[in-house]
Amino acid sequence: MTDRPLTLMAVHAHPDDEATGTGGVLARYAAEGIRTVLVTCTDGGCGDGPGGVKPGDPGHDPAAVALMRRQELAVSCDVLKVSELEMLDYADSGMAGWPSNDAPGSFWQTPVEEGAARLAELMRRYRPDVVVTYDENGFYGHPDHIQAHRITMAALEMTALAPKVYWTTMPRSMMRRFGEIMREFDEDMPEPDPAEAAAMAEIGLPDDEITTWVDTTAFSGQKFDALAAHASQGENIAFLKMGKERFGELMGMETFVRVQDATGAALPENDLFAGLR
Repeated sequence: MTDRPLTLMAVHAHPDDEATGTGGVLARYAAEGIRTVLVTCTDGGCGDGPGGVKPGDPGHDPAAVALMRRQELAVSCDVLKVSELEMLDYADSGMAGWPSNDAPGSFWQTPVEEGAARLAELMRRYRPDVVVTYDENGFYGHPDHIQAHRITMAALEMTALAPKVYWTTMPRSMMRRFGEIMREFDEDMPEPDPAEAAAMAEIGLPDDEITTWVDTTAFSGQKFDALAAHASQGENIAFLKMGKERFGELMGMETFVRVQDATGAALPENDLFAGLR
């Protein structure tokens, strides 16, 4: 044992991603005295501007949006008691197929080795015991999520560290339930077309393939407040429509796939730090 604190590092693509997939574990482990480090890779400049103005529309200023989202991220981190925030500040690449994917300086256009080297430097500084990021498809195919996955896995290879490594995911049973619930809260929500429905059905994993189920029910209020801190993107954060009480009932479990481990902790597990304390 050393005097170095146990450390969780979460690598995310945009401001607000930290709350959606890992808000519960960030809050829970901070409350348990674990150092939590959030790495946000992009500036979020392809998000909505004031009044919901969309990228490419008149009045959308990516630099102003990025500044606004950085301020919102600081509030979210305060809510979740994140110990350290590190921003790589690459330009947001936007959704798959957007022209911004090809913009020079965008995260998607950044060589993996360059981003990985910067992240590896942070890993050496903080020496995380647990690293969390997305899977190869960025959970749902967003270019910046895919790139965050790529630089995280490459950075790990560049260091001599051997943390437990997890990819965020969601049980497909829960994905189906979310779809039903969101239609309850938005009666005007159209049914997805067959191709979209088929793509949605492939997101997440069968329940029995999920290795790690972390109960964060006691911290669901913080998770909701962290999401709400990203008010400029409220139109895109569907979970907020549930209200805090229903959100707490449905979002109390965060799930992961363990892809690297040197502790020998038995699976399935209910703690990202199983085998480390």
